[in-house]
Amino acid sequence: MKKFELTAESKINWFGRTLFRIKACIDFICTDGYEVHAGDLGGYVEKEQNLSQEGKAWVWGNAKVCGDAKVWGNAEVWGNAEVWGNAKVCGDASLSSPDHIFNVTPIGEGANSLTLFRTKNHEISISFEWDLYSIEGFISYIKNWSEKHKKIAFAAIDIAKMHIDLDDQDELQPCPFCGEEAELEDDPEGYHVTCSECGAFLGSFTEKKDAIKAWNTRTDD
Repeated sequence: MKKFELTAESKINWFGRTLFRIKACIDFICTDGYEVHAGDLGGYVEKEQNLSQEGKAWVWGNAKVCGDAKVWGNAEVWGNAEVWGNAKVCGDASLSSPDHIFNVTPIGEGANSLTLFRTKNHEISISFEWDLYSIEGFISYIKNWSEKHKKIAFAAIDIAKMHIDLDDQDELQPCPFCGEEAELEDDPEGYHVTCSECGAFLGSFTEKKDAIKAWNTRTDD
């Protein structure tokens, strides 16, 4: 049985592509412990090939994946993150913002796509030719490349280090109902999030990070 299917609900992204909301067909648990149940709605993809039907990979909330981009393995895309082009996101990727991913195409002697992204441990991993590397592992992998191609790869890594936000504190996304600022509050019952404008509420959670993630993956349904 498929892990997910496309629904009739759709939106057009800034590329002019039509993306469809996904719906889970089975129950499974993501690597960070969040449960997905059959019938749960996820984020948006342009086609089934954007998200693997295998493994624990998932697209949450209003996140979008399109083009020839691929999310697989245990990767999770959520919040306002968008993955497009030839980007390949895998492993323990955790993307909730455009600041969590950097992609360069073409690169290397085979003119392939190089994708650098933030992991759940707030480190940078590299996806290249469907394999996953640490930065050090990728540098070792390209040691026999020509000097020109190595310089380009090193430049891409340096730019990615400046671009990718590894801050441990994820920020609350705007309210999915009215677009205004949300506030995280802590009381004896736990953490909860409230919209400062329309009063939309979500809580309570024992862990701060769980409250933030639950809010950021909420939809406007």
